[in-house]
Amino acid sequence: MELRQLEYFVAVAEERHFTRAAQRSLVSQSGLSASIRALEREIGAPLFIRSTRRVELTEIGAAVLREARRALAGASAALDAAAAVQGLLRGSLSVGSEQCIAGVDVPAILARFRATHPGVQVRLRHDGSQALIDGVAGNRLDAAFVAVTGPVPETVALSPVVSAPMVVVAHPGRALPADVVTWEDLAEETFVDFQVDWSVRRIVDLAAARAGITRSATIEVNDVHSLLDLVGHDMGVAVVPQPIAEKDKAAHLIARPMPDDPEARWQVALAVGAGERSSPAARQFCRLAVEGSSPALA
Repeated sequence: MELRQLEYFVAVAEERHFTRAAQRSLVSQSGLSASIRALEREIGAPLFIRSTRRVELTEIGAAVLREARRALAGASAALDAAAAVQGLLRGSLSVGSEQCIAGVDVPAILARFRATHPGVQVRLRHDGSQALIDGVAGNRLDAAFVAVTGPVPETVALSPVVSAPMVVVAHPGRALPADVVTWEDLAEETFVDFQVDWSVRRIVDLAAARAGITRSATIEVNDVHSLLDLVGHDMGVAVVPQPIAEKDKAAHLIARPMPDDPEARWQVALAVGAGERSSPAARQFCRLAVEGSSPALA
């Protein structure tokens, strides 16, 4: 049994598709399939149930997947430890982030890390915060920028990166109070919102519910620029983290603060494996990301 076979097996298990797994692994589909068949022969049982649409793990496959991930993580950790003794940082770093995560310049942080540690291959994946936290907990990601909206597993450690209040953005023609805007002021407004699986949406929904306000979210988007464009065309107001209101694209909008609510602040942290589960590359990345951040915004 070779590590490369386990890498191909994990790729198929996670992608649920041989073609996508081959593309991810930078290998021909025939080569990947041959490797999986050889692994099944060595184990003496099928690892996947194959169909024309999807590939599903068998019961034995699910059991092997857990150990395969451990084996690959252990092999990577051994190589990293050997390099660390020599004063080197090598290997790979898999980073996750919410798309356009407010207050964090993820591309700039990744670029600084690569410039400092050119021997480390950096990978980036976009997903929702809960999926990213699960990825760190399951050793599929080394680090992830996540919006904190609740407790995390004990196997995940969080380092604060940014904390910011929520503000209301609106078209200049909207009749909003000149200073602080309360949820009661917004009771009759139409909202432009992010989709329900976005952390911003969860924070806003919970804050409105605590204030006893039922919102009308008739327009939902999955990117920041579309939200600001729609608000700019007076399709509704939006409650967003302060860094979004400070973007150049929001310069023509009005932004109003809301009453301070500790439970409704935008909290971004870098999630890594707790204790020894964190690789040397992840620890260095965490140090760079946290030292270069501005944890508290007014």
